[in-house]
Amino acid sequence: MKLSEIAKILGGELVGDGDVEVERVSEIQNASKGDITFIANPKYEKFFETTEASAVIVGKNFSRRREDVSLIMVDEPYYAFVKVLKLLNPPVELLPKGIHPTAVIAGSAVLGRDVRIGANVVVGERAKIGDNTVIMPGVVIGDDVEIGNDVLIYPNVTIYHRCKIGNRVIIHSGTVVGSDGFGFVPRPDGTYEKIPQVGIVVIEDDVEIGSNCSIDRATLGETVIKRGAKLDNLIQIAHNVVIGENTVIAAQTGIAGSTKIGKNCVLAGQVGIVGHIEIADRTTIAAQSGVSKSITEPGKVYFGYPAREHSVALRIEGAIRQLPELIKEFRELKEKFEKIISKG
Repeated sequence: MKLSEIAKILGGELVGDGDVEVERVSEIQNASKGDITFIANPKYEKFFETTEASAVIVGKNFSRRREDVSLIMVDEPYYAFVKVLKLLNPPVELLPKGIHPTAVIAGSAVLGRDVRIGANVVVGERAKIGDNTVIMPGVVIGDDVEIGNDVLIYPNVTIYHRCKIGNRVIIHSGTVVGSDGFGFVPRPDGTYEKIPQVGIVVIEDDVEIGSNCSIDRATLGETVIKRGAKLDNLIQIAHNVVIGENTVIAAQTGIAGSTKIGKNCVLAGQVGIVGHIEIADRTTIAAQSGVSKSITEPGKVYFGYPAREHSVALRIEGAIRQLPELIKEFRELKEKFEKIISKG
């Protein structure tokens, strides 16, 4: 595709040769002739002088120039890059149309138009699957499950009975939706009585869930992943948790039961959150933080274990790093003091 065509689609300002043929999208440091790349973060500007890319998508304030590299100047380079990535890499057809002969589909199940179902899929009684939904090989869908339109479920996902999946949801391989919540009552003899987990999981529209996640069904009521939320791989969501709209959660995060996460929050990798608390909207929690109590003020950043406001946590970290020197100084002062006392 000619660079001038790409610039027109992006609504960007073209600087350089618009007749350049663009074949691929690449990282700036690994690009070669025929590639288009982008600079959204200033730390990557250092690669501009050495990149072999034919074109670079940059912000409108980008001032560097090279005669052999054309530019497309836009308001949001990262967003523009995503558009070009989709433009030059159209979706592949994951499954042929129709239902694989090895799929086992209950007679009472209801399938929408143009559903694609792969090999060895199991669909339970009274399950409902919406239009244009793709179910990859090895998926198990329990009784009374409801799945919306334009959903993509990758291989070996299990969706337990009665759970509900909205429209345009993507669920990656190995994830389990609707497994029992972790609920047990101790008996007098030291053993445990299992608490029946009779609720469901509701996943709303436009959610994406990574691979090997566990989303537990509610003890009573619903565990809810709200519209537009994005979950990375290897995440544990316990019973009766609510994840707010457009919240993003990175890998290896664990959220204990009955906790409510607000909308537009960011939870970085390996965050741990105790049960029965609430996290306010637009909260950011830095990696490896442990949240032990509710966060009530929206829009703040937290870090550490236990998690504190970012500025406070940094001061504490700074003080901890100084402890060895402070202890050394204290010992030296103690020795001097003791000598003075002994001479006294």
